[in-house]
Amino acid sequence: MTPHVTGAAVKAADRAHVFHSWSAQALIDPLAVAGAEGSYFWDYDGNRYLDFASQLVNTNIGHQHPKVVAAIQEQAARLCTLAPGFAVDVRSEAARLIAERTPGDLDKIFFTNGGAEAVENAVRMARLHTGRQKVLSTYRSYHGATAAAINLTGDPRRWPSDTAAAGVVHFWGPYLYRSPFHATTEAEECERALAHLADTIVFEGPQTIAAIILETVPGTAGIMTPPPGYLAGVRELCDRYGIVFVLDEVMSGFGRTGTWFAAEHWGVTPDLITFAKGVNSGYVPLGGVAISGAIAETFATRPYPGGLTYSGHPLACAAAVATINAMEEEGIVENAARIGEDVIGPGLAAIAERHPSVGEVRGLGAFWAVELVRDQATREPLVPYNAAGAANAPMAEFAAACKATGLWPFVNMNRTHVVPPCTVTETEAKEGLALLDAALEVADRHTTAG
Repeated sequence: MTPHVTGAAVKAADRAHVFHSWSAQALIDPLAVAGAEGSYFWDYDGNRYLDFASQLVNTNIGHQHPKVVAAIQEQAARLCTLAPGFAVDVRSEAARLIAERTPGDLDKIFFTNGGAEAVENAVRMARLHTGRQKVLSTYRSYHGATAAAINLTGDPRRWPSDTAAAGVVHFWGPYLYRSPFHATTEAEECERALAHLADTIVFEGPQTIAAIILETVPGTAGIMTPPPGYLAGVRELCDRYGIVFVLDEVMSGFGRTGTWFAAEHWGVTPDLITFAKGVNSGYVPLGGVAISGAIAETFATRPYPGGLTYSGHPLACAAAVATINAMEEEGIVENAARIGEDVIGPGLAAIAERHPSVGEVRGLGAFWAVELVRDQATREPLVPYNAAGAANAPMAEFAAACKATGLWPFVNMNRTHVVPPCTVTETEAKEGLALLDAALEVADRHTTAG
């Protein structure tokens, strides 16, 4: 970028030619970003923002990590691209490093360009492996924006694209704070959620169900950590009926929850894991599917009918190798676990005590949600489900208050998520929590106590 470029010029070019995701194009005002480093990014006017969103919860290693930047530069000088049919050193090494960290025998890696394509291919593998068509997923979920992935998604982004003929059945996952099962304890929520899923399987016909896909810890839908025993119970149901168990770790994987994969917290091994985002912090687009031995064997002599021109792209794989090695060498996964336990968790609990707008805080590692309410007793959300325009004004005001003080939040519906880079320092985390604490005074004005 040449020195004389201004934020106004960048924004003008954007508004003239760029079509943005998930947006009414005439109603958005994108920030022109001049640079980023570590946990911060800044605009052309010198305003600096603490990235408490990790962009889209993907810059797990922070912005511009020098080891990853250098690896991309070195790979570009040596070999920019090669078709997926060849054996390439960085592709093989990226696959090896990922397979070393997956649970069980998920040792084969199919590379994609991102999370949605990973989900598409995991579903295809499950259907071909089982010879069945239906896939079950939860209402509170997000699995991507491509054809199968958006139908699997539970949140309202699915609605405009829902064909009602995609072979997808939705069910309720566990969420004690707003329990669909009228549970009052985690044990009750687990037992009743599993009974509901078991009934759904029976009434849908187990012999018609190829897969159950779950976000190990749902991300955009609310960071609801599953109660103890739930994922093991889903594993047992899948084993009972010959259903493929898919865990979507696109957001929760690669250190985000304080372990390499979130499944480690509950000791569960699925048949397939989808990943993306944190595998190389989005420095070059990369995703993939980690595949069990049994499913890989299905395609040992039978061609797998799927592929991508950029599957295992050398620049993306070089970034992944550097990212994983840096995370290992610098203790970044352990840092996320420690910051979550020692700083973010206690800090959010203290914030909840001070603010009538905070209904619940929940999470682990560098993966937390703050649920905002109008009334703590009734748990009425601060804004209605899928609110827009005037109905969403309280959350819009809260988000604006965060940005005005230099905190860039991740806001969805009536929640703000605390999802800084996994490299975040204790000082940065405390800075962000202080800014969040101040911004919540805006949300408090919209409560029954305000």
